[in-house]
Amino acid sequence: MDSLLVGIDVGCRCHRVAIGTPDGVLVDQFDMEHRSGSFANFFSRVEEYAHKLHLSVSVGMEGYGGWARPLDTMVVDKGWKLLNVNNLKLARFKEIFPSPAKTDAIDARKIVELMRLQPMLPQAKAVLSNVVEISKVNHELKLLTRRRNSLVDEKVRIIGRMHSDLQAITPGLVEITGSVDNMWFLSFLTSRDNFNALVRMHKSSLMKIKGVGSKYAKAIRNWQKHSFLSKDSDIIGEMVIDDANRMLALIEKIKKIELRIESLISQSQLAKTIQSIPGFGIICSAELAGEIGTIKRFSKEDSLARYIGMAPLDNSSGQYTGAKGGKQVNRRAKTAMMTAAARHYACVSQSKTYYDKKRGEGKKHNQAVRSLGRHLSKVIWSLVKHEREYTIQ
Repeated sequence: MDSLLVGIDVGCRCHRVAIGTPDGVLVDQFDMEHRSGSFANFFSRVEEYAHKLHLSVSVGMEGYGGWARPLDTMVVDKGWKLLNVNNLKLARFKEIFPSPAKTDAIDARKIVELMRLQPMLPQAKAVLSNVVEISKVNHELKLLTRRRNSLVDEKVRIIGRMHSDLQAITPGLVEITGSVDNMWFLSFLTSRDNFNALVRMHKSSLMKIKGVGSKYAKAIRNWQKHSFLSKDSDIIGEMVIDDANRMLALIEKIKKIELRIESLISQSQLAKTIQSIPGFGIICSAELAGEIGTIKRFSKEDSLARYIGMAPLDNSSGQYTGAKGGKQVNRRAKTAMMTAAARHYACVSQSKTYYDKKRGEGKKHNQAVRSLGRHLSKVIWSLVKHEREYTIQ
């Protein structure tokens, strides 16, 4: 059955909509604000045209999962076909079939044109990909792992800032701990409002701080005897204590998210399958399951490998032979896969032998790990397709 073609050029506050028929007639264009009332108007207008022309509905939009939220999920919930527009390939398509100008309205019409040409034109087929609905649990894993990554990145930034500030206001304090994010050290920093009070604390007060036993109390007392506070300690010290409080909050939030992830993994068949591979821990397995969503998105194993960044593209010319990373890579999935692959070869002797072989060929560590990851992507594909879990021969 032919479809009513709806192209949406997605913006952060306003989206441009173009509606066309399968025979190339543009029937409507309008702006849609990112508001519930505008969404309702959009759906009613599209349904009116679809009913009048006796057509099903296909929607193509840029930014699936980005600025398009929650409109993209609302379209899927309607039962309409949703196509994700590859921005980079759309730009190449517009170079091949140029427009007289560049506006949001023209971009929306170009999406409709692409959708109409998709069955016939190879360039159009490459630009549009069908959005496959993924399970609720994998969607939740995606949201949770992305949130965790954001909090971990913030934690890393604060650690660097705290280390620098502590070295600036009181040299020697950092040396009493292996890392500034140690819980006992953060509890010590947040036990008083300023660094002058920290310098004057008695041993009995130190022993009352959670995590500070006799060993760490002795180290703190030694620091106190030789402590030096710079003239900026009042201002920067307050900032350090604020950062320490933020660190404690982040550690608690990350721990809660990880517990939720752990409880969800048992409900995701994809995550359980990936986790059965040695070296693939809870977080990496959850992140890969969340970012992949479902294997049904990929027509073949090569597509999965490219998506998770384990299949670099050829980049050769003349006598030169080389490779380059693809631009359409899910960087979160790639990072999780590289981390898991590096742990995997430490657990499986055959994989360690393969890694050593690649290193012997002159490849750097990351290149050897990615080569191993390429084979592991085949393993994941096979395990999921055959509904099996990993076993070591």
